[in-house]
Amino acid sequence: MEITSKTPLRAVALVCTLSPSPAPSSSQLLAEQTMAALAEHGVTGKTIRIADHDVKSGTAIDMGHGDAWPGIRDTILGSDILILSTPIWLGHPSSVAQRVMERLNAELGESDDEGRMLTYGKVAAVCVVGNEDGAHKVSADLFQGLGDTGFSLAPNAVTYWVGEAMQRTDYQDLDKTPEKTAATTRTLAANTAHLARQLKAAPYPPSS
Repeated sequence: MEITSKTPLRAVALVCTLSPSPAPSSSQLLAEQTMAALAEHGVTGKTIRIADHDVKSGTAIDMGHGDAWPGIRDTILGSDILILSTPIWLGHPSSVAQRVMERLNAELGESDDEGRMLTYGKVAAVCVVGNEDGAHKVSADLFQGLGDTGFSLAPNAVTYWVGEAMQRTDYQDLDKTPEKTAATTRTLAANTAHLARQLKAAPYPPSS
């Protein structure tokens, strides 16, 4: 199949807020804005709020009865792009984001017929929101884990907003999206979609 700038792509955004639906969520909002920006580049998909599902703790593909992760994993493997959206808590990604990374750890033991991880060729990006500085530290933590588990990262693969220290304004409380954040989201979308198409056209070589 010839890959062009119009080749359709699929994305899934995993929202790692601690709050289940229908509670409002800044992480959900930024993830949805990122998905809308990706749509401008021919990307379709959906968001999944992890707190709405029984994703069990562990590092296996399937942790047994009632575990919702296998279905979410199928969605990830059926997508070209993974967006991970998290709040900052105590200077770190949320515990929900950490659980997602722990479940992705199982991909280290999975490979195709040529020895490549099943996540090779998939592109990841990160959304971060919070009321304290720490977006760079949180994205760095997630970048390392996503790279370790087989995902590729485009330049500027994070969009974020952090409010003034020791204040209570959330991203979702703003009257309008700050232009700097909106511009960063647009850059993330353009670069991520571009890299995903490049990898579809030229997959990674077989692993030894």
